[in-house]
Formats: sequence, C-alpha cells, structure tokens
Amino acid sequence: MASVIRDAGKRDVSAMIAIATAAYVVYVPRIGKEPAPMIADFASHVARGEAYVLEDKGEVVAYLITFEKDGGQFIENVAVRPSRHGQGHGKRLLSFAEDQAHQHNLSRLFLYTNAMMTENLDFYLRLGYVETHRMEEDGFDRVYFEKDLRA
Repeated sequence: MASVIRDAGKRDVSAMIAIATAAYVVYVPRIGKEPAPMIADFASHVARGEAYVLEDKGEVVAYLITFEKDGGQFIENVAVRPSRHGQGHGKRLLSFAEDQAHQHNLSRLFLYTNAMMTENLDFYLRLGYVETHRMEEDGFDRVYFEKDLRA
C-alpha cells in the first residue's frame, strides 16, 4: 500500500495527538513549556476540514493543519512521527499545502515556528521560505516565514 494524503477524520485525532507529542516533546526543555502543537485542539481542526494526514502502509505517520487566512494559505502545523523523519513526509505535506493554495488561487504560503526550534528555521529556508518577522505571540517567541508562489 502506497502512502496517501487524505482528509483527517475523527478517528485520526488520537494519532495526531500522539505524533505532536512525540515530535515536539524534545522542545519542552528549550522553550520551558509545551509548544503550541502539543496543546492544539485537533478535533476542532478536523471538524473545520483543516486537518490532513499522511498515511503510509496503513499507518498515520504525519499530519498537516492548513487553511486560508489573510489572503494566503496558512500552515498552522506540520509534524512527522520521529521514527519516520528523513523520509520526505514533511516536504510532501508542505507541497500539498502549496497545491491547496494554487487550487484556491492564493499566491503565498505562510507559517510560523518557535524561535527555539532552530532546526525548523533552517528547514524552511531550504524550502524557499523567507523570514518575514519575529514576534511574541500567545506566550511564545515566533518566527514567521512566507513563500511567494507567483514565481
């Protein structure tokens, strides 16, 4: 069975929570508290049709939360099960978000990450995102990135 990206359903919420916990727990010591994805309301994202999962060989190994916001495609969160890192799942989900933007005639993707998640800062730059600004928001130091899709 090949991997597939599909709409997340109620039955996927527990897998999404488990992935978020496993993927983000390493950042708790750096940030001093649980990062936002560890306390996210995944059920609400699923109910609003903003959540997608990447299933590989019948196992949910990654997820994406994305929706239209402020004239662009906002990526609220993307996470991959740590045991499946390095297999291209994150890049594939970000490409899926880009496809969503094109389908809705949106010219940009944007997202944020925590300033303490230094690995993510480099990752997004390598994928063609540009840092736009930094700010404290909801008690977190966030770094915002944008990718122009008109090029």
